[in-house]
Amino acid sequence: MDSFEFNKIAGAVLGTLLFAMGLGIVADVIFKPKLPIVAGYDLPSAEAAPAKAAAAAPAAAVAPIAERLASADAKKGEAGAKACASCHAFEKGGANKIGPALYGVADRPKGSVAGFNYSAALKDRAAKGEKWDAASLDAFIANPKQYMPGTSMGYAGLADPARRADVVSYLQSLK
Repeated sequence: MDSFEFNKIAGAVLGTLLFAMGLGIVADVIFKPKLPIVAGYDLPSAEAAPAKAAAAAPAAAVAPIAERLASADAKKGEAGAKACASCHAFEKGGANKIGPALYGVADRPKGSVAGFNYSAALKDRAAKGEKWDAASLDAFIANPKQYMPGTSMGYAGLADPARRADVVSYLQSLK
């Protein structure tokens, strides 16, 4: 290969690189991004959190479950419990799924379904002789992780007290 052919190859490579660099400069001019004036995001101050907590305190006053059960509808609760059917069985003699079968759960001792491996937190409650009464069912359905820290149940909870009362009423009807 003579020097003239080498110069043609080197010129082609350098020309291609020069064209690519020029294309990048032109693209930056055409499509210039709009940068924020101040980088980052505003974070809430520490003083705003207590004010929100104080405002949420009156909203947290919920009627006791016994009062809500008086006006609860088991049919609505059955519809509300459909989301639970992916992990729990509701029919008599239903097999355990990811969670234990819930037929007859009301007033049943906690952690008492045969053949289901409960979390350590629920086994501790069962060892104390606790039962699933209406109040404990309501609290567990509201926020399982808060009611029983260490539970393996991955459900976030049901915030609406009336809907929880409907679900508890439905669970009480499964006998």
